[in-house]
Amino acid sequence: MAAPQQSADVGSPAKAFGAVNRNRLIELYFAESANGRPAAETAWRDVYRLLLWADQTNGLAHCYESDKSQPGRNWYGRSLAFHDWLAQEFNVAPSALAKQIDWLFIKATADLAVAIVKRASRIEALAKKQRAAYEARDFPRPGEDVELVAIVKEVLGDHLSGDFPQERWQLLVQRVRQYLTLENKRKNLVGEGFEDVLAAVVRRTCGGNSTDVRVRSVLQDLPGFSRERRHDKPNKVDLAIVRPGMRTLVTAKWSVRADREKQFAAEFGEYVQAETDGRPFEYVFVTNEFDPARLMRACEKLAVNAPMFTHVVHINTAGLRAAYGETRDDTMKTVLGYIDKGRLLSLSAWLTLLSVE
Repeated sequence: MAAPQQSADVGSPAKAFGAVNRNRLIELYFAESANGRPAAETAWRDVYRLLLWADQTNGLAHCYESDKSQPGRNWYGRSLAFHDWLAQEFNVAPSALAKQIDWLFIKATADLAVAIVKRASRIEALAKKQRAAYEARDFPRPGEDVELVAIVKEVLGDHLSGDFPQERWQLLVQRVRQYLTLENKRKNLVGEGFEDVLAAVVRRTCGGNSTDVRVRSVLQDLPGFSRERRHDKPNKVDLAIVRPGMRTLVTAKWSVRADREKQFAAEFGEYVQAETDGRPFEYVFVTNEFDPARLMRACEKLAVNAPMFTHVVHINTAGLRAAYGETRDDTMKTVLGYIDKGRLLSLSAWLTLLSVE
């Protein structure tokens, strides 16, 4: 898989992880990938290459909450199993897997670095003018962190040789701060970025002249749904797939929190109330959640004595099987049963259904 040769100038740092740059990078990924138009059965690989990441605390491909995936806890063993399965699927050593994933975050981070450097040079010039009148005074420098520098000196101790100039300590502080704040940027990628990646995959595997794929579209802008009531907050659909014979409304959540689970029923109720054509529509849940209880509830959720979700889709159900292993947990066994019955589909299986409808 080819990578961009240089980072782009995205203007301000805030735009590096924004929708415009995210989609530019996604298009670049597929343009430079040998798998530019993935088949349904291989599309999950692109989702994982673009979005999956290695947990900073354990070095393993992230499949569950970090604090519960530490050595000694059950999900550390399951994370090891998932990491091993994925490394085999990508045909790389487990130690090399991190270099095969997190593509979108790495490239957006590189663009962020370019923007930060440009902004820093501008700010430094402005700060120099503002501080000119106080040069004779012993003012702290912008961004100075005496405590952090003291910690580094204490830990390195005798291993720290030479007298580091102040500028190098300043650079170290900036790099550490940037590193610690970067993980917060990931929320954009596993939020709206997940929707953008899914849209790109659907367009490439199932798209055609009769298929319209929309991201974060206002519900009332979709065919067959009424205009919102006055003063109502616009209801945006994560992903909408509009075809002559069916409208598919997708809620895409990389992982699921309790508050999000409560939103699903309310969201579906709004869709039902807004529908004006008197025709069925599909309500689909796509996720990379590994928690068995949350997946089980999604599969079993009812609306008027029928499954609320037309399909519940996991990026790769084989990854779930690998993580759960020979489980004795009843909830995990139930989820594995839903996979066997086709209630919980893999992304590949769902894309295949979309392709033939």
